[in-house]
Amino acid sequence: MDPRRAADPRLNRDPRVRDPRLARAPAPATAEQRSITPTAPVVTQQPNQPFPVTSITSTVAATTVQAPFKPRPLFCVVCASNQNRSMEAHNVLSKAGFRVTSSGTGSAVRLPGPSVDKPNIYTFGTPYDDMYQDLKNKDARLYTANGLLQMLDRNRRIKRAPEKWQENKTIVDVVITCEERCFDAVCDDLLNRGGESNRPVHVINVEIKDNHEEALIAGRAILDLAAAIEKSSDIDEEMEEILRVQQEKHPHAILHSVCFY
Repeated sequence: MDPRRAADPRLNRDPRVRDPRLARAPAPATAEQRSITPTAPVVTQQPNQPFPVTSITSTVAATTVQAPFKPRPLFCVVCASNQNRSMEAHNVLSKAGFRVTSSGTGSAVRLPGPSVDKPNIYTFGTPYDDMYQDLKNKDARLYTANGLLQMLDRNRRIKRAPEKWQENKTIVDVVITCEERCFDAVCDDLLNRGGESNRPVHVINVEIKDNHEEALIAGRAILDLAAAIEKSSDIDEEMEEILRVQQEKHPHAILHSVCFY
């Protein structure tokens, strides 16, 4: 082979070598090829900064819908004198963290005396401590034996004095009465108030005998009832089922009515 032919491109027989214009150019990319060509994102990294990582946490948090605020119900436990049954339930619910008040529907506060016909009578608003000191001075042995001093000691640790339902202007969500006559008194009082606020209140009677032992048992039953009510997402819609389950679990007869403030 003539060495001049290899050194001088003009002597090459291949016209594409002699004239670069005749060399085949690469075919242009089609529209379909251009559409599927991946384009890498440009990420700018600042000095001394960690490499940015895309996080979906903020996106998820931003799209999470929070549940609407549900206020906790306020309970009021009611018996005749705001001493034994209502205060036992008040004590149990308060210790469990519920919002609770208590009151009585009687005309006065009546506690057992030395005989059936000689009760100890006090006006509503008389401090529990005053009653405790009075009975202790009268007959400490008698009133320790029948449990009155222990009951009053518990009560004075919970609140100052017994409250009368008819004079109590606190608006509650659920009233739990401890006997039928108290249930009737509460419903009658709410009806007499006129219902001007048009705010519903559930009145539930849990029939309880007025002695210390029954009050203790019923206190646990009322705790179950309050827990079911507070757990409910809609008290008005679910109350019937709540009371049905309560009646199956506990022996106390139940009455229910919806009244209005």
